[in-house]
Amino acid sequence: MGGTVVGVDIGSSSVRGVEVQGYDTAKPVIVRYHEVPVPEQAVRRGEVVEGQTVATALKRLWSTGGFKTKDAVLGIGGGRVFARDLSVPYGTLQQIRDSLPFNVQDLLPVPVADALLDFYPIGEEATEQGRQVSGLLVAAVKEAVNANVTAALQAGLNPVQVDFIPFAITRAVAPRRSSHGRDMLVAMGANTTNVIVHEDGVPSFVRIIPSGGDDVTNAIVQRLQWTPEQAEQAKRALGMGGQMMRQEDRPVIEVIYEVVGELLTSIRSTLSYYANSKPGSPVQRIVLTGGGAQLTGLPNALADLTGLPVVLAEAFRQVSQKSRQRATAEEEDEFTTALGLALGGHE
Repeated sequence: MGGTVVGVDIGSSSVRGVEVQGYDTAKPVIVRYHEVPVPEQAVRRGEVVEGQTVATALKRLWSTGGFKTKDAVLGIGGGRVFARDLSVPYGTLQQIRDSLPFNVQDLLPVPVADALLDFYPIGEEATEQGRQVSGLLVAAVKEAVNANVTAALQAGLNPVQVDFIPFAITRAVAPRRSSHGRDMLVAMGANTTNVIVHEDGVPSFVRIIPSGGDDVTNAIVQRLQWTPEQAEQAKRALGMGGQMMRQEDRPVIEVIYEVVGELLTSIRSTLSYYANSKPGSPVQRIVLTGGGAQLTGLPNALADLTGLPVVLAEAFRQVSQKSRQRATAEEEDEFTTALGLALGGHE
């Protein structure tokens, strides 16, 4: 049957879990998934601020979601995690990891002593300096990782792994066993947007944009003096407008266009940076996921801006389900990160 684990996505407004059975087999199965809200400000941009509050939410997630194992894989992302391209002299993965503290300080915005470091190898190349391994340096601020782990421990969970959220997203949306080609994944969360380029399921480029769906809601609240509930409802109902737009909807749509336009421009700039740095490896299409991907008109707007085809991810449909629940498209987007975390529980 294989092992069972729960991928846990701790977000700014909710905690989500996906239980996967057989995560360490060729045919993993989604058993159940669930989410519960967390109070405002308990989590900020992916980092636990109020540990006991989040621990209480995690306990409620387990009790109401019916998860059968305490083994959990946590995610880390947001502004306290950094991913950088890095080439290092050839060696075993352990040798490369051991050498990181002595070689990467200039790449980090924090002291090496305050960071947890890892290296994700992608390929090898021969250079004038000898054989090199190219890959991604991943660095997370220890304080942020420890806060998430402590909250899980206080909830009585067994954190078996802490995973880099962009890797989890890639694993869920573009599993290596079935992915072909070079896509740019754009995962729009509440506070951050993860941009990942992968080839055949192997991530080769990661950028984290500090903007997401909540920025749209907050802008509507501030500009139009609406309640957060009214702003969120209008955002979901109107999106980026359409032919049947009413005159009274124009003020809120103008706000949505402005804020989303800034985010889409950042995505296009990231795509341009990637294209200039790796001209021989062009992106073939964009795959959208995350809660923000459901905004009406967003895929067409991104396609128009980048000149690339844009499709919506279908993460749950790439994994078997025996849950009585049948995920909606919106749920698939919202639970993509938690699913990817669970699928990486054995790595």
